[in-house]
Amino acid sequence: MTRPAFSLRYSRLCASLGLVALLSGCAGGILSGAGPYVGTIVNSPEDRTIPYELIDLSPETITPYARPIDAPVAKTVSPTKAYEIRLIPGDVIQIIIADIGEENAMFAPLAMGGTKFESRVDSTGKISLPYAGRFSVAGKTPNAVEDEIRRRLRGVASDPQVMVSLLGDVSGSVLVAGAVKQPGRFSALQGPLTLLDAINLAGGPMLEPHLVEVTVRNGKDAQVYSYQSLLNGLNRPVSPRSEIVVSRAKKRFVAMGAVKTPGLLDLPSEQPSLLEVLGAAGWLDESAADPQGVFVFRLSRMPGATEATPEVFRLNMRDPAAIFLAKEFLVQPEDAVYVTNAAIHEWQKIITPIVQAMAFGRTLQRGF
Repeated sequence: MTRPAFSLRYSRLCASLGLVALLSGCAGGILSGAGPYVGTIVNSPEDRTIPYELIDLSPETITPYARPIDAPVAKTVSPTKAYEIRLIPGDVIQIIIADIGEENAMFAPLAMGGTKFESRVDSTGKISLPYAGRFSVAGKTPNAVEDEIRRRLRGVASDPQVMVSLLGDVSGSVLVAGAVKQPGRFSALQGPLTLLDAINLAGGPMLEPHLVEVTVRNGKDAQVYSYQSLLNGLNRPVSPRSEIVVSRAKKRFVAMGAVKTPGLLDLPSEQPSLLEVLGAAGWLDESAADPQGVFVFRLSRMPGATEATPEVFRLNMRDPAAIFLAKEFLVQPEDAVYVTNAAIHEWQKIITPIVQAMAFGRTLQRGF
């Protein structure tokens, strides 16, 4: 072999070995990953950029973070309440007037069903009625309108009998919108409505009960309810002209790291355990996960506190008792569940490019 050829071969071999050294020395900075290493999470408190409390879950420490006992099924029946209806513009009313006077009376006798009129309350809150004229009914109850019509018909009918009923009741209906199958406005003519009545008339929610939030506005205030709580016995009457908005509750968690289905996911139940949440994320990725590095990151907001307290919970799934602990630990909305990679998986990410570089170097040597 000539000296120039040897020099070229030597230079290329050195270049390949240099690449190996570069990959080996810089592996910690170039490795892909979904979060911190176990050692970084459990390092001493003085080395943490944000001070957080690290809690190792065990039979001795889990009690404050355990799932609450399910409440017993309520025995009470949901209350109903008959609200007073007051007319508003847009309402359609039916008016029946009967007269018991002589044969040439202005209105048909009651035995014949009386004389029927239908009238819509106009934008000014008034209606027009033959022999009674045009007058305001907005803000009045149907009974008050009956009294007003009788007063206006004095001298026209001898003894008028008046009945007023709602046909199209904007004033007595409720609006249901949002994540329901058939949103719309629903009448309370058949009787008082509860929240569950109104939502069922709209076809029911499109999401699982624990993922549904119900906002009720009545013009005076607004209340937010968990749909699950309504099913559990906290159903309540809804006043006419209310707006009911059914929406997705903010009950999600983030799955990160060595799980099979990472991402932003819905909590699987009303009071989900860590075991359920890991199941929703496809469980640990056996080819990459470190069972000793299962973490839950949380910002706990204590009552009266101005700032959230960072907490990190660690569970060693290598311990058989961890299955029971995971079944008891309550995962909260906005928690981040993170599973670290196993050490062998990290080494594979280092060794693979090194082996590839060495193979590339041998190919160069054979070429010369």
